[in-house]
Amino acid sequence: MVDAFKLRGRETALRTVEAIKGLGIRMRIMHVCGGHQDALVRFGLDSMLSDAGVDVRQGPGCPVCVTPAREIEEVLLLARHGLTVTVFGDMMRVPGKDETFFDARASGADIRMVYSVDEAMAMAQKEPHRSFVFMAVGFETTAPTTAAAVLRGLPPNMTIYASHRTVPRALRSIIESGEVALDGFIQPGHVSAVIGSRPYEFISTEFGMPQVIAGFEPLDLLMATLMLARQRAEGRSVLENSYGRVVRRDGNRKALEAMDAVFRPCDAEWRGFGLISGSGLSLDPERSDVDARKVHSYILREVVGKEFREPPGCLCGEVLRGVKTSRECHLFGSKCTPEHPIGPCMVTGEGSCAIEFKYRCHGGVQ
Repeated sequence: MVDAFKLRGRETALRTVEAIKGLGIRMRIMHVCGGHQDALVRFGLDSMLSDAGVDVRQGPGCPVCVTPAREIEEVLLLARHGLTVTVFGDMMRVPGKDETFFDARASGADIRMVYSVDEAMAMAQKEPHRSFVFMAVGFETTAPTTAAAVLRGLPPNMTIYASHRTVPRALRSIIESGEVALDGFIQPGHVSAVIGSRPYEFISTEFGMPQVIAGFEPLDLLMATLMLARQRAEGRSVLENSYGRVVRRDGNRKALEAMDAVFRPCDAEWRGFGLISGSGLSLDPERSDVDARKVHSYILREVVGKEFREPPGCLCGEVLRGVKTSRECHLFGSKCTPEHPIGPCMVTGEGSCAIEFKYRCHGGVQ
């Protein structure tokens, strides 16, 4: 039964690719989700689509990757000053100016890897004599969990370093820059489950670009690409939702209400992009008592005005903007590997370079 199911799935995939090829459309599309990139490379879908005339680029779909060097340095600074810092596991190996979170911990800083803000809260409750900081990284998928924790009430010895970012503003930045010619977008499933489809509509109405919201199975991505190719062939530019089993136009009301109660939109820096207007989420001024930037501002003053540059030769910024592919970086697979990452795209499982290396490199040989 399982083998028969797999066979039918493969046959459907091949028919879908042939249908795309039959339209005779050559196009470059972008997705903004690490989960999509993993499926595309793991199952060889990107190569299949390339043969069908479709060039698929990963955009800024990795929240760890787009977190700028300044924010990493600020949180490292808090740890060096004796605060207990809690971060997601993917952040631990992201290279900072001189060290990673792992390096700082080895040097004596109290930095702990957690899987959720709830785990950080539990630690703070058990150790009331320590001052805890939770580095809240992520897009609209993780922002509601941070908001919910704040609404429930944080332990009095815990603050939040908000490093959340929102996807639609980054997409506008990519389009308006004109740096890479795109013919359509595959929109992320998880983010869309929270925010809904409405926030992407401007891409079609203002810029005339086709879009499809897709799930994470191989057939989800192939069908979304076929839908984009059909729009191109028919001269249409609309937003279609092929992930209707999860995504609604107005999103998850409770999650959005929690975010609105806790956060305010703010200008935010993205690695590889610079400042993007209104693309960040800062804690509401009325919640300054749990805002690590406010509570520990006397420490963070040490890095005000300092500039933090990207590692020499690292093309993570260009990869995140869809301008370059991982293979076009001369550091990829030689000087930059998962064991010795130079940029964040080689660190996390949602990063384009790490995914490419995992599935297509053997012992670092390209």
